[in-house]
Amino acid sequence: MYKPESLRAHLLAAVPGLRQNPERLLIFIEEGTMRCTAAAGLSFEWGYTLNLTFTDYAGEPDVIAVALFAWLRVHQLELLQNHDQAKQAVRFEAELLSNKMVDLAVTLPLTERVIVKQGQGGELTIEHPPEPQLEEPYTADSWQLYAGGELVAEWSTPAP
Repeated sequence: MYKPESLRAHLLAAVPGLRQNPERLLIFIEEGTMRCTAAAGLSFEWGYTLNLTFTDYAGEPDVIAVALFAWLRVHQLELLQNHDQAKQAVRFEAELLSNKMVDLAVTLPLTERVIVKQGQGGELTIEHPPEPQLEEPYTADSWQLYAGGELVAEWSTPAP
């Protein structure tokens, strides 16, 4: 599975409070499934609920949301495209610790395709194909997010 680590790297790069304190981002996988059909071959799909926990986060929670949605546009676009699914896909709980600090838990359903191919010599190879993309999902390679005229986060467009 590559998406949890991809999302971790993106959030650590995009969210200033996490960049300085990466231990404040905890990631867990729950309720996982592996699906393989009876079709020829051994290709399959991982499906799981990813739990992100941001502990003692002192930044603006909107920064986490915007960075997360930027990653989802590249890595799990269908969560944003289907209106009914988008209403329930990204869930959260928060514990307000003080006026400036929060523990935030975010859950989202992810899938990853794994293509298994057999070579001419009989060997099997594994490939994780990129997710289907919108044409031109972003208009810039680098992003800056401002709140109240203050730069609160910046990141590069997540790689597919």
